[in-house]
Amino acid sequence: MFTIGDFAKHGRVSVRMLRHYDALGLLHPARVDPASGYRYYEAGQLARLNRVIALKELGFSLEQVGSILDELVGAEELRGMLRLRQAELESAMAAAAARLTQVETRLRIIENEGTMSSIDIVVKSLPPVRLAELSGIAASYEGQDIGPVIGPLYDELLSRVEAAGVTLTEPGVAYYEDAGDPSRPGAVLVHAGVAVAAGVRAEDLGGDVRIVVLPAVERAATVVHRGSMDSVLPTAQALAQWIDANGERSSGYAREVSLSCPADRDQWVTELQEPLGA
Repeated sequence: MFTIGDFAKHGRVSVRMLRHYDALGLLHPARVDPASGYRYYEAGQLARLNRVIALKELGFSLEQVGSILDELVGAEELRGMLRLRQAELESAMAAAAARLTQVETRLRIIENEGTMSSIDIVVKSLPPVRLAELSGIAASYEGQDIGPVIGPLYDELLSRVEAAGVTLTEPGVAYYEDAGDPSRPGAVLVHAGVAVAAGVRAEDLGGDVRIVVLPAVERAATVVHRGSMDSVLPTAQALAQWIDANGERSSGYAREVSLSCPADRDQWVTELQEPLGA
């Protein structure tokens, strides 16, 4: 048997915590000396201690931990719980990193207020383009809502294209429109598309892939963004400022045409194409 101090060292917890678990009925000592009140533990009790700690780290309250342990949760079920919690934490970290990137981007915009933009804006016509696409709904047009939707859509679409043996020679095109759902104000319908030849059919790529033709646009203000789309805001706002300064009027969301998408997202090259009204 181990004294409470030795058991705490082996379990990598504090003596105070062991006393707390004892008081809550989560982990009683194997023996308590009736004369001195000293607590003693057995090595076999480390298994229960590990479960208590694991469940607590999963976010369960200690009361819930007790209920779960009384139902004799097995190692495999605990492993599944831990994997789920790991995925939740990774998702939360990714979301926090995306928010930080957006804050840093806006700070850079604020710091550059009043300075002349060096970004080149070109007005041109856009030809019609035939796309294979998958669509999804984002809660808003904010970067932290668009990214988690459009990324998986493109992953799935490109996987379908590769499985079907379709060769892509034209860039990908993402475009957006209001979702039009009164129950979800501000929601955006996200279209992730890739240009395909006339012979490619929707059924070649799977039932939920659609073949659409984006219509030609007579006039669009365009600008090239270099870098991850997480940092597109300064480029997009420079485009908006040019449209306003030149007396133009936007007639919809900007299309995003992927000119180059290497593994390093900071090396991406994307053209923003914002249709102009009459």
